[in-house]
Amino acid sequence: MGIKTGIIGSGIGGIATAIRLALMGHSVTVFEKNSYPGGKLAEYKSKGYRFDMGPSLFTMPHFVTELFILAGKNPANYLEYDKLEILCKYHYEDGSIINAYQDIDLFAEEIELKTNDSRESILKHLDKAEKIYNLTSNIFILRALHKTSNLYNRDYLKAFLKFGSIDALTSMHNKNKKAFRDPRTQQLFDRYATYVGSNPYSVPATLNMISHLEHNEGAYFPKNGMYSIITGLHQLAGELNVKFNFNSNVDAIVLKGKKAQGLKSGGKTFPFDFIVSDIDVNTIYGNLLPGKELKPKTKNLSSSALVFYWGINKAFPELSLHNILFSNNYKSEFDAIFNKQNVFSDPTVYIFISSKLVKGDAPAGYENWFTMINVPPDTGQDWNALVKASRENIIGKINRMLKTDIENHITTEKVLHPPEIYNKTGSYKGSLYGINSNSRFAAFNRHPNHRSRYSNLYFVGGSVHPGGGIPMCLSSARIVAHEIKHRK
Repeated sequence: MGIKTGIIGSGIGGIATAIRLALMGHSVTVFEKNSYPGGKLAEYKSKGYRFDMGPSLFTMPHFVTELFILAGKNPANYLEYDKLEILCKYHYEDGSIINAYQDIDLFAEEIELKTNDSRESILKHLDKAEKIYNLTSNIFILRALHKTSNLYNRDYLKAFLKFGSIDALTSMHNKNKKAFRDPRTQQLFDRYATYVGSNPYSVPATLNMISHLEHNEGAYFPKNGMYSIITGLHQLAGELNVKFNFNSNVDAIVLKGKKAQGLKSGGKTFPFDFIVSDIDVNTIYGNLLPGKELKPKTKNLSSSALVFYWGINKAFPELSLHNILFSNNYKSEFDAIFNKQNVFSDPTVYIFISSKLVKGDAPAGYENWFTMINVPPDTGQDWNALVKASRENIIGKINRMLKTDIENHITTEKVLHPPEIYNKTGSYKGSLYGINSNSRFAAFNRHPNHRSRYSNLYFVGGSVHPGGGIPMCLSSARIVAHEIKHRK
């Protein structure tokens, strides 16, 4: 019969793990409670509009394409994507607009033209970000960090000897404040803390490496939208005989001593040699393990999101694929999210419009707006009231900064808030990335991909090492497949 592996959840980490283990000869079955694959990377259609519901930024595409290459397939037959010319368009309350060009020299010139900072300061900052990434990636991204044997290597020693140069002892904001004179440039680079659901005023400046991935390595966009990443990988998994059980909620992980023997789903028990979880670890420990033997971590959760999916009956040529309308008080916004567990009255608004590049995503002359703000996870707030107030604040900000009356152009609307994120994806309290990174030891506090307590139970996805976002989830799949392959 061969090795049988069960995977809980078909997020991108779960599908990637299924592909890798199928290529290793495993017979893989994926259990997904929804009727579709993708987890947070889902899509929604309404009245001629199509929306990517979750992740909208595509970096490090080699993490995706290598899965097709490993299977002996041509990636272009499953997924096509282009490099962006403009990474993001940043709007400020003073009326200034900064285009983050893909070309680093153009971007540096744009900063020099629009702010009080020099092109040299940008190039120096991005060069430092690249050096931090090169020093730390083999430790914090590509390997099982919590496995002691992986710490005895040249990369770890090199990073340890150069610890001072990775900026772990200061915050992202403090470092950016020293690097740039203009508050607008500081705010632009502080924003990268939100990529891991964290606070730039607390998160270690080591995470400035994120700007390297976007600016130096590049950002891309699939020709058919973000969900085409999932459809391509799902197709590949099917060709490798991975079985998907949709509408199949997992009720329990069956344990005997330190071994996971199988999964309970739909009143049946399915035996497996290995089990991989691709859902939030707090949900696993709170719901699926007998005796709930590890309490969920309710502190230090990452931020969540409040999203309005709007069909807009007008085109806005002044907007790009990715757009940011910055808060006029960034520090107060993050204080509200992380310290007050509330939604700020002047939130930073992110507008993602896939129809700018995928014409079929909206009717001709119209646009599909994914309109998002960062919010705290669900800790019992009145989300009906928060959604109503936030909608008014967002619309007011859009009208003010884009000089429009956006509500008159909204033809269809869907709302996604933290409780609904939990219901759809199992993300604990709607937290998008598990724990946040607001401490210098956050990477070590993140849940490992394997614990000795359970000999054959492994963990992938955004709530475990190395973290959230498409590349990190794919890296977790690579780590788990490697650990299973070389298991002693």
